Amino acid sequence: MFNFILKRIAYGLLVLFGVITLVFFLFNILPGDSARMMLGQRADEKSVEIIKRDLGLDKPLYVQYLCYLNDLSPISIHSKNSESAIYLDNEKYDYSQLIKTKEHSIVVKKPYLRRSYQSKRQVTDILSEAFPNTIILAIVSMSFALIVGVLLGSLSAIFNGSWFDKINLSVIVLGMSLPSFFAAIIFAWLFAYVLAPFTGLSMFGSLYSVDDLGRGQYVDIKNLILPAFTLGIRPLAVISELTKSSLLDTLSQDYIRTARAKGLGKYKIITNHALKNSLNPVITSVSGWFASLMAGAVFVEYIFDWKGVGVVIVDGLEKYDFPVVIGALLVICVLLVLINIFVDILYGVLDPRVRVVK
Repeated sequence: MFNFILKRIAYGLLVLFGVITLVFFLFNILPGDSARMMLGQRADEKSVEIIKRDLGLDKPLYVQYLCYLNDLSPISIHSKNSESAIYLDNEKYDYSQLIKTKEHSIVVKKPYLRRSYQSKRQVTDILSEAFPNTIILAIVSMSFALIVGVLLGSLSAIFNGSWFDKINLSVIVLGMSLPSFFAAIIFAWLFAYVLAPFTGLSMFGSLYSVDDLGRGQYVDIKNLILPAFTLGIRPLAVISELTKSSLLDTLSQDYIRTARAKGLGKYKIITNHALKNSLNPVITSVSGWFASLMAGAVFVEYIFDWKGVGVVIVDGLEKYDFPVVIGALLVICVLLVLINIFVDILYGVLDPRVRVVK
């Protein structure tokens, strides 16, 4: 199992390196001048040149890439020579010095995601405010999809071919065919506009709302309902279908027939034997759906004005604030790698056969 975990971590690091490389070069070859975007109508050649030098945009692209890797790496190189390709401003983050030479220093630090082109704030500070809302939304959405999906899938397997199974199949097809952004518009219009007098839901709002009486912010749970329901529809449909197929396959196994022959009731057979062994593909799919939830959250958060990473990414793209966009994508990638490693470990606990590393 230990070797299996190490192998998954190595794969995860390779994925992170590939994502960093792809995202960096993709955003740096897009049309548009970040320095001119920052200056707006005040832009003149001298000011643009100063901004580019300050941001390191005057260096060749491969040098910018190496400097960005140096910023992200926990162990990086500082150079005292401002003309050096690996020059880093020592004042932009805290670090601990390991090795010092005449011209360079090797230091240990937290990964540095740089500063926003627009607000001048550190990207880590911007994301630390937005990501908790996105994570809460993703966890609530997936919990809703997992609980309801497993329940509906189990009932469809138990009553296979019945009217309930046919209705559930229709719900699955509808849920899988609805894109998140389209479902968000429909649900916002239906439940927060047409049926607003009955539901009491709002089309816009985040986790925290401001009290009208001037008593500060408070947690407004009702604003979480529509975004979480919208994001949870598609994974719910997939989980329900996976649970049904896997449970039907498990119920046809020899050990289930043996359990029936011993006189065990249908409820005990399903809860104590069949359902546990049927959840392996469901657990595996959950990790993949977290990626879809993060991607779908960009549109859903923007439509419902949920103050999460989706709004941050859209604003960053509109303003050519590439450090914020790249930083958000990298943090999402790190979360997905960690989730996949955790799911692999959990999968190995449920099915010891996957612990064998060839």
